Amino acid sequence: MKTILNILWLVLSGFWMAIGYAVAGIVCCILIITIPFGVASFRMANYALWPFGRTVERKPSAGAMSLFGNILWLVLAGWWLAIGHIATGIALCVTIIGIPLGVASFKMVPLSLMPLGMRIVPAE
Repeated sequence: MKTILNILWLVLSGFWMAIGYAVAGIVCCILIITIPFGVASFRMANYALWPFGRTVERKPSAGAMSLFGNILWLVLAGWWLAIGHIATGIALCVTIIGIPLGVASFKMVPLSLMPLGMRIVPAE
């Protein structure tokens, strides 16, 4: 079932959301100071392509610097990506088949707002 949901997700919204994260990552990597944001953005692009079967958990070693970085990320790029996930989730929830995909899109909103200090792990 995870594979079917991942394929549907990839076709309906995952590809476009991953492009959004990749663009944010490229912009962040061009500016040398924001390279950690670019790395986090590329990690989230990978997650946006194939989210089912994986989950997000907080790193135990995340500290004050990741909080400061998350606030900076929120101002620079996070809210754009969160708006994309919300709009995509609403559009997917219009159909019955798209409801699980819409819920998955809504679950990605907190990660798009505060990616630093988080890691993506298998759900098992």
